[in-house]
Amino acid sequence: MSEQRLIPKTMSTQHPDNASIPPWCDSDVIEGEKEVYEAYYAYSTLGCQEVMWDSEGKDIDPHVVRKLLTSYPSFFKEKVLGRDIFLTYRIPNPMLEKVEKKVFLETLQAIPKHFDVARQFYGDGEHAPVFEVILPFASSHKDVVRVLRTYSEAVVGIENVRVDFPDVTLAELVGEIRPRSINVIPLFEEWSSLVSLDSLLFKLLEATSPKYLRVFLARSDPALHYGLVSSVILVKVALSKIRELIEKERVDIYPIIGVGSLPFRGHLSPSNLANFVEEYKGVNTVTIQCGLKYDYPENDVKMVVEYLNRNLPNGEIDDFSQLEQTLLSVASKFKDAYYEFLAHAAKTIERISRLVPARRARRLHVGLFGYSRMIGDVPMPRAIPFTASLYSLGLPPEFIGLRVFGTLREGEQRALLDAYKNIKEDLKVAAEFFSWRNIDTIHESRAFDKEFVELALPLLVKDVKVAEEVIGLRVGANNSVTKRHENSTNDFIILFSEGKVDEAKRALVMAAKLRRSLG
Repeated sequence: MSEQRLIPKTMSTQHPDNASIPPWCDSDVIEGEKEVYEAYYAYSTLGCQEVMWDSEGKDIDPHVVRKLLTSYPSFFKEKVLGRDIFLTYRIPNPMLEKVEKKVFLETLQAIPKHFDVARQFYGDGEHAPVFEVILPFASSHKDVVRVLRTYSEAVVGIENVRVDFPDVTLAELVGEIRPRSINVIPLFEEWSSLVSLDSLLFKLLEATSPKYLRVFLARSDPALHYGLVSSVILVKVALSKIRELIEKERVDIYPIIGVGSLPFRGHLSPSNLANFVEEYKGVNTVTIQCGLKYDYPENDVKMVVEYLNRNLPNGEIDDFSQLEQTLLSVASKFKDAYYEFLAHAAKTIERISRLVPARRARRLHVGLFGYSRMIGDVPMPRAIPFTASLYSLGLPPEFIGLRVFGTLREGEQRALLDAYKNIKEDLKVAAEFFSWRNIDTIHESRAFDKEFVELALPLLVKDVKVAEEVIGLRVGANNSVTKRHENSTNDFIILFSEGKVDEAKRALVMAAKLRRSLG
């Protein structure tokens, strides 16, 4: 099937990292009908080849396919949904997200309904408009098999259930159920899954014999969990394992990477395009998140999407099999240093994250942090508000744990620079948003807890000094935009300290617009 189908290069998502509100949205939150329009906008104006329709942790329009086809018929007659452009559900993981179990089933049950609508619209049943789903928090091949079997047994299999005496089947009441099968895209975001990806995917290939496999590697959540350097290493090791599996098993595997526009969350931005495709060689699909879509001029976004559609995958995946153990040892050291900072900063980050505006209407989300990522007794926010919180203080999270760099042996340093090619360029961008003045302001304020001021900040100062002295970066605002950003974050700290919540929020958003992303 991979020979017949287009593997999308660009996937528009609903990740709420945008500081600005798009002009077609009349409220601070994009939801309901606006999300349906947003999907059309991503396809028709921006040129994205795929849209992620996210039913994990948020409410979505269950009639999206019907609304797209009936609202924009001429566009969808030309660009066939399921052949030229794609709609891909992200479903809740029923083994982890207990309150979402029924949403998981409901989402799978909606797929045949979309098929019927498209068949009526196109006059044939040649292309299912939805035939792939993304499964988050995948940690075993069994997670994927469960979803495939749920679809075949609980969605397709009910056709033959008898609903009348003696022999009326459900198929006679509801019609034939198609598509007969779906593909599942496992999303890997935890350390253990990423470092054992080869054995996990091998078991999946054995269990399901797919014609091809799309594999989603998180880049933003691992940064939240383990820090910037560790997250890049984990993704590089995982990609290297995919390369090995492709060569050994002669199977088509198409990696997807989930990235935001700030360096901490992946650094996909108009000014970093060439570096980005060089960094993540061999990746087939890249997420286009809302900070990129709505905080940059529309023409810049179209240019990014067009560039990715034309250039991905940029060559072959790099082979790090020989360096794997060294790289994972380095990643482990950075992770430990990252945790040391977080242990003392968690309460402050959590408090500030409450001021970060929501750009999507989310249900109560119980995700990875809810189960196993507590710092003391404080739950950590999700990746976007976490990143936004530290940037809002003028303390970009890219630097956390960087003091380790100065302690690495020559071989370890070389391996790191080999794997994370653009580390200096990424840190250089973050460095312009770092503010020494804000550290003084935090010290003067009485609103920050003692542990953050006396234990967390000195660690971060060490990290930044390593960036300056060992890596040779110039740290601090050095142009009109970053100087205005520093002023806005300084205002934020003062207003936050004075308890002026609404004004503090406005200063937070002003700074986010200047750096072109909430977090």
